[in-house]
This record gives sequence, structure tokens and C-alpha cells, in this order.
Amino acid sequence: MGGGSREDMAGPVGGLEVAAPPPPQKRHHNKRFAIGCALLASTTSVLLGYDIGVMSGAIIFIKNDLKVTDTQIEILAGILNLYSLVGSAAAGRTSDWLGRRYTIMVAAVFFFLGALLMGFATNYAFLMVGRFVAGVGVGYGLMIAPVYTAEVSPASYRGFLTSFAEVFINVGILLGYVSNFAFSRLPENLGWRMMLGVGAIPSVLIVVGSMFMPESPRWLVMQGRLGDARRVLAKTSDTDEEAELRLADIKGAAGIPQHCNDEVVQVADKRSHGEGVWRDLLLRPTPVVRRMLLAALGLHFFQQTSGIDSVVLYSPRIFESAGLKSHSSQLAMTVAVGFTKTAFILVATVFLDRCGRRPLLLAGTAGMIVSLLGLGTGLTVTQRHPGQRLEWAVAICFASVLSFVAFFSISLGPVTWVYTSEVFPLRLRAQAFGFGVAVNRVTSGAIAMSFISLYKAITIGGAFFLYCGVAAAAWVFFYLFLPETKGQTLEEMEFVFGKKKEITDRDEDIANV
Repeated sequence: MGGGSREDMAGPVGGLEVAAPPPPQKRHHNKRFAIGCALLASTTSVLLGYDIGVMSGAIIFIKNDLKVTDTQIEILAGILNLYSLVGSAAAGRTSDWLGRRYTIMVAAVFFFLGALLMGFATNYAFLMVGRFVAGVGVGYGLMIAPVYTAEVSPASYRGFLTSFAEVFINVGILLGYVSNFAFSRLPENLGWRMMLGVGAIPSVLIVVGSMFMPESPRWLVMQGRLGDARRVLAKTSDTDEEAELRLADIKGAAGIPQHCNDEVVQVADKRSHGEGVWRDLLLRPTPVVRRMLLAALGLHFFQQTSGIDSVVLYSPRIFESAGLKSHSSQLAMTVAVGFTKTAFILVATVFLDRCGRRPLLLAGTAGMIVSLLGLGTGLTVTQRHPGQRLEWAVAICFASVLSFVAFFSISLGPVTWVYTSEVFPLRLRAQAFGFGVAVNRVTSGAIAMSFISLYKAITIGGAFFLYCGVAAAAWVFFYLFLPETKGQTLEEMEFVFGKKKEITDRDEDIANV
């Protein structure tokens, strides 16, 4: 039966030989397209990274030039994180209303204006205005880049692509450190203005790049634009079959009947622009959503309270306390920190989808605990021998800082953004992620604006012992409350977080069939 030879047949069915369908062929150009989209979206994260890196050096010169106090420096360094709350709070609703792509443009425009205002600032108050405008842009960028990337990416390498946001934060930090070192030889009143003003350049590149990006297919489905969503999925999936399966999953999550294949449909859920999300997220969440929210907010909280901003933002002061007195030596050391942080985030991008989120998180956090213990010990020893330069203690401090940022970059750094961007249901995702960013920025601001006061109260070594204790508490939280999400589609996260039995029953039914 049939016209083919036996070589063309495969597999007996009911005693007959039937033709085996050819295996789906992977289209490598589609993977490159998805990577390109993720790269363009994630460049918004450069804005935050550059600000953190450049401010660590600029505050040295701002303090002398504008004659401000340590308290004012603390506020200046950390206030951008609180200002970014405005951006992150607005970004969820903006991205649901305008789309993910246009929200990326909004982020870049705000930071461009903020960088120019800071660069031309003539006094402390003017500088704070620039910090506010730039902070709004940072808040927008932090929220939208991982959400867009997670929604464009196939499940098989979503962790790899979503981790690009953290990669670009580290690239931005490194660029900020290099900018500090490059402009440190200029006159004091000009150097810090150049450091801050140059941050406008990446914003222009982001706006240009975003013009070539497609819109998120999940946002398109939420608007009923199925044809547009299908075309984007076809460009970012390995096979046509995978694209159709992804579209079917997204339609199911958006409440659109599977038989509906029109180019444009009327979405049954009238809340497709983000209305009512906060009620379902905070006032009446399901047990599954409540667990998702706990995991996401816990990640963002511990990412910052374990001390990363104190190490990155105040690294010149740390090295000064360790025994390095010249500004050029301190800034050169910070460049080494930036290179280490960037190199290890690249390592993390490779292993996120191979090892999983949970193993990297637990192993990296354990390494952070040991590093913070070493840094606290080294700084305590140097403080107890004032006026002496103990080379071995300096070496311990420097090695501990490098190992801390390395372990952070393979664990809490990327996993926080990847995990939070993928766990929430489609309708809640953008605004829930914005809530996570808000927690992240509040804790980051609190740490940045209290570090100098903290180490004056309990010594700089004591501050890092405190962070060590927080990191230990974080490890316990991750172990107890964070399930693995590697390889699951975004539409399957509800089962991962609360309905594991249904997955087991479903797999058993499939096996029985």
C-alpha cells in the first residue's frame, strides 16, 4: 500500500508499514534573530550599570568640587535607585499599553535627558534633578528588558537570552569604571561632568536599535493581533511546529479559543491593557501566584541586601581602607573588578540553561558567603593596624572583592532577572516584574545610602560580616522556596509552582496512551 519503497517506510502500525515523517529541521538563522532581539533589548541595562560604575569614581571628585558632605554623597549615590521606582512602577502599565518595544525607547529617552542634565550640573540641587530624570529611565529599562526577552525567547535557551540583561549591567559597570579612569586626569570640575555626561551616548544607540526590533509576540496576542504574533514566533522558533505550539500556549493563556486563527481578533479579556492586575496580584492572589510573588520578591530583596552595591559603588573606599591611598590606584583596581564581574556573567549565560537556575543560585550564594567572610576579616585586620600596610591583608581584601563579584555574577546577578521574568502568568507578568524591580531598587537605594553611616557605626569589616549573615539567610530561603524552572515554557510555570501532581498525572496519561 502506498507508492514508496521499503526504504521509505518506517514503523509498523496495525501490521502495515507507514511513511515516517521527516524530523523537523532547526533553523539556525532563527536562533540568531532571537539572540539579536535579546541583545538589542538588553542594552537598556547598560544604563543602570554605567551609572553605578561611573558614580563610584565621580563621587570622589564631586565631593571636593561641590564641597558636599558624606551624607550628601550617600544620598547622591543611592537616590537614583529610589527615583527609578517611578520608572519601574510606570513601566508595567506602559508596556501593557504601548507595547514592550516602545517602552524600551521611553527608557532610553529618559536616561539621555538625565545624563545631559547631570553633565551640565552647576550645583548639588541641579545634579539631583538630573539623577531623578535618569532614575526614571533606569526604572523603565530594568523592568522591560528581561520581560521582552523572556517573551521572545524559546524555552530551550530562554535563560541564556534573558541573562543578557545582567550581562549588559556588568558591561555598563565596566564602561563606567573605564570612564572614571580615563577622565580622572582632567581638571576636577570638568572630569566628573564628562564621566556623567558621556552616559547619554548609549541612550542614542538604544533608540536606534529598538527601531529594528519586532514587538513581543505575547503582547501582540494580548491585543488580538494573531497574525503579527505568528510572524514573530516564526522568526524566533527553531521549527514551524514549535512556533505553532508556542502560539497555541500563548492563546490559551490569553483566553483566546484555539480554533480562532484570524489575523486580528477581539480579545475576550477586556483587561488586556493591564487593568485589574494589581487586584489579582496583591489583593486576591491564588496560592500559586502568592508563591511566585514570594519567590520573585525574595530574590530581588536578597540580591541587593547581600551587599553588591556596597562593593561595586564604594570599591574605591574599600581599597582605601585596605591600604591603597592614591586615587589612580583605587580606580585601576575598580577596573579589575569590572572585568571580573563581566567575565563571570558571560560564564553564567552558558550554564543557566545547562545546569539550571537553582544549582547556580545555591552554589554562587555559598561562594558569596565565603567571600564576604574573607573581606570582613581582611578589612578588620587592616583597621586594627592603622598606619601599616599589611600586604597579605590587602591581597585578601582584593581577592575577596574579586571572588564576591564573580560568584554574584554566576548566581544572584543573572538568576534574579531570569527567574522573575519567566515565572508569572502572561497577564500579570509585566506589572509583577515591575513590582519586583521596585523592591530591588528600594533595597539597593537603602544599602547605597546607608553604607558610609553603617561602616562608621560598626566598622567597615563589621559591615561586610553583616552582609555575610544576610547572604547565609538568602541561601536558606532559596533552598526552601525556589523550584527549578529550566526547560519549562512560560505557560507551564503554574504547574511548576503549585500543581506538580497534575504534571505527573498528565505524563502518566501520555505514557499509558
